Amino acid sequence: MAAPRGGTTPAILLVIAGLACQEVGASLAVLLFPTVGPLGMVMLRLVFSAVVLLLIARPSLRGHSRPNWTAVALFGLVLAGMNALFYLALERLPLGVTVTIEVLGPLVLSIVASRRASAWLWALLALAGVVALGGGGWDRLDPVGVLFALGAAASWAFYILASARVGRAFPKLDGLALAMAIGAIISLPFGIADAGAALLRIEIVALGAAVAVLSSTIPYAFELVALRRLPAAVFAILMSLAPATAALAGFVFLGQHMSWLEIGGIALVIAASIGAVRSSTRAARETAEPIA
Repeated sequence: MAAPRGGTTPAILLVIAGLACQEVGASLAVLLFPTVGPLGMVMLRLVFSAVVLLLIARPSLRGHSRPNWTAVALFGLVLAGMNALFYLALERLPLGVTVTIEVLGPLVLSIVASRRASAWLWALLALAGVVALGGGGWDRLDPVGVLFALGAAASWAFYILASARVGRAFPKLDGLALAMAIGAIISLPFGIADAGAALLRIEIVALGAAVAVLSSTIPYAFELVALRRLPAAVFAILMSLAPATAALAGFVFLGQHMSWLEIGGIALVIAASIGAVRSSTRAARETAEPIA
């Protein structure tokens, strides 16, 4: 089979660049927490992301059934909840730890969907990684932060399911744009209460816009281009590297040091994610291929 036009190397670099932008955006968000709070940051990110998506997609509000609108509303609620739980976890945990725990959501979903006994090997490997994240002492990790991160992980799994449903019901980016707008509206009262008068400072609002662009707009655009040149399985494996890029960003931009045991835990979760992706891909291929 011929390689996709343009080659895979530029596409791989786009995915890695998107991951880097996402974690730089998360680091900038953490630096803004003392000023606007985590929920204020969620509101700024969702509002600016919604504005960009609405301008790009220009979705039609007509011609959609009630079940489709319900699906979009639930998707928006999941978006707001996922972002809120993620930033609330970031307020209490290192960036690398937060992202590693959050990755457990799609990882568990992938393991369950594969319906293969061997998939539970990856579940055990991921569990070992999470235990190692405690660095030999879970008392070092804020328990409330861990609960928030686990909530974000569950929300990410629901996000995948809701995104697939909305993607089937709405053309192009229409469903995502409408869901993002609903998520932004849901976040408004909580964000305003958390950020308060800081929202009147133009430099804070501008930084919030930068977080939205770095964390949402650029990564999504890069991923969209990369998916045209990369097999879905390769893309999923690259996305499994998110905990590593998060840990690196936390170290470089936030001075968050990690023990070797914690780094090993992140490596185990990444290995489990890659293994689960490959297992799911193999299962799908075997199901699709006719038996001779």
